[in-house]
Amino acid sequence: MSKEHKAKALKELIFTIIIVSTSRYEKIVKGEEVTDPSGEIALQLIEQFNFKVAEKLIIPDNPEAIRQSIINGLEKADAIVLIGGTGLGSKDYTYEVVKGMVEKEIPGFGELFRFLSYREIGSSAMVSRAYAGIINGKLVACIPGSPNAVKLALSKLLLPEVGHILYHVRKG
Repeated sequence: MSKEHKAKALKELIFTIIIVSTSRYEKIVKGEEVTDPSGEIALQLIEQFNFKVAEKLIIPDNPEAIRQSIINGLEKADAIVLIGGTGLGSKDYTYEVVKGMVEKEIPGFGELFRFLSYREIGSSAMVSRAYAGIINGKLVACIPGSPNAVKLALSKLLLPEVGHILYHVRKG
């Protein structure tokens, strides 16, 4: 990013982190202890970039829960990161829901994510359905649920550029 773009980038941004995991959600409902390494990594990275987190929640992987969580998150945050539910399984809905809500796609995010993943894990990177776009003037991204995917997507792509992206969205 050029110095000019960096100077114009928005710096005071708020995130919502949504972990899409039916198994973790069901444990919460049962009152069982839940570990969430990917969500914790996301929280730490966002704070390291000096952004705030409005909330971090765990939801089941079903279309209505995902849709409603995005709608609620848009009221509280400038950017929403959905972690998980991006696979090719019959119960992975994150990509479809987000894609159906997005007004403007950011195809470079998914392309770069898969490219960088390919360098790390090889050809299996092609099945990643990492995706990002704009909904109601806010950045919404869905990324795979593995800790490495979260680190890659946030530290190399989203967090360095979110201020620049939202500057352009908001200037009209």
